[in-house]
Amino acid sequence: QLQASGGGLVQAGGSLRLSCAAPGRTFSIYGMGWFRQAPGTEREFVAAINWNGGSTYYGNSVKGRFTISRDNAKSTVYLQMNSLKPEDTAVYYCAAGPVYGARMAGEYDHWGQGTLVTVSS
Repeated sequence: QLQASGGGLVQAGGSLRLSCAAPGRTFSIYGMGWFRQAPGTEREFVAAINWNGGSTYYGNSVKGRFTISRDNAKSTVYLQMNSLKPEDTAVYYCAAGPVYGARMAGEYDHWGQGTLVTVSS
């Protein structure tokens, strides 16, 4: 089971760090991803990381502002979000899937419950 945390209310230009814990010894065999969904929109790819952290991928709207990382010893993946904008407001979901880290939500097998990020202008 994936447990996302770290969401909250932040002003535009601020930063937040999301965490997603995945208790269990099989964490390191999964690529991990972050997706987000704002009301009335489709789920959007944010970032992904392969099983050992050697490869990372970002959606165009967050590239250069967000950083995904992982700590396999802690079975946790992180999303550092800087220079936040009001359009980043959404529920953020972490997911576990293919070892290479996928961009498509359909490739992920396991999902967390989501954490709400609200960016005020």
